Order: sequence, then structure tokens, then C-alpha cells
Amino acid sequence: MELKKQNKQKGFTLIEIAIVMVIIGLLLGGVLKGQELINNAKIKGLYSLKDQMAAAYNTYYDRYNAFPGDDSNAETTFAGYPSIAGTNGNGNGLVGGGAQFLCNSTAQESCRAFIHLRAANLISGTGDSNPKNPFGGSVVVADNTFNGTRAHWVQFDNVPSDAAQILDRKYDDGIFNTGTIQGSAAYSGAIVDLRMVM
Repeated sequence: MELKKQNKQKGFTLIEIAIVMVIIGLLLGGVLKGQELINNAKIKGLYSLKDQMAAAYNTYYDRYNAFPGDDSNAETTFAGYPSIAGTNGNGNGLVGGGAQFLCNSTAQESCRAFIHLRAANLISGTGDSNPKNPFGGSVVVADNTFNGTRAHWVQFDNVPSDAAQILDRKYDDGIFNTGTIQGSAAYSGAIVDLRMVM
């Protein structure tokens, strides 16, 4: 008598499936929390960069009695520094040139500012290239008037709107077009240029 072999198919039990779902949920939660931590670090880094730029800017003024970029004696003060030739400012007390987010010539005082700051060993980098912000955009220092407020501003491009709004709420009034922190547009879009008074 021959015994028939029975083909038993084995599947996953409900308990095994539940355990897998819990593990997937924990991994997904960890990834999302990690992304939130990275974003928070970038937001804090952006505000810290503003403070660093303001400190470098004011230290330059204290040492040389002129704003970087506007310094009419920079070529003499930093004679021999690479790319200093032709970078004297007009000495009017304002860093002109507006928001040059891609400095590729020294025609504007806002671009010359980076050469002067680097010649004074106050920031790192070379030439007049813009420093980068934590969100990958550029940094600008310039005298500008925004929504009736004239000041020397540190400006950042390519900032996510939600990050800009968090900074504005935490350190200012939370309104995109007033105060010492302003966005180039309402915080409802994807990205904005963010500016902060030094």
C-alpha cells in the first residue's frame, strides 16, 4: 500500500505578518524622525551662519573703519592678497550692488565684500565667490531697502518656505514682509530668498 504524499503549503501566520508590519512602521518612523532632525539642524545652522556673517562684517568695520566691499583702502591694506586689485569700494558707508547670489566678477561691492572679508581672514573660501548656506543656496551681504526697512542685510537664497517661516516666528514677528527677518514672498510657496538684518 502506497501512501500518498500530501503537499502542504506553508504560509505566513497573522502573527508573523503583524510583526513584519510593526518593524516596517518602526523603520519608517525612524527615517521620518531623522529627516526632521536634519531639517532642524539646517534651520539652526542658517541662523548661526547669519550670526557668523554679522560678526565678520562688524569685526571688519571695527578693524578698518569701513564696511567690507565698501572699503576704499582695501587694495592698500591688503596689498599682495590674490585678487585684491580693483576691489576698492567707494567709501560711502553702504555696501552697494544688491543681492548678487552668483558673484562672478568684482563689479559690485556686495561681491567685493567677500574678497575683503577673506583678505582679513574673517571668512574662509577664495575670491569673491558666495559662501553657501545649509540649504545649498548662496549667501549675500549688502545694503538694501526691503518693505521700508533700510539696513545691511545677510541674504540667503533657496531656503524652503517652511524653514524661513520657522526662523521668522522664532526670532522676529512671523510676517514675511515686516521686521528684521523677511522673505522675498509669502511663506506659502516652495522656496524663498530669506534676508536678516545684521
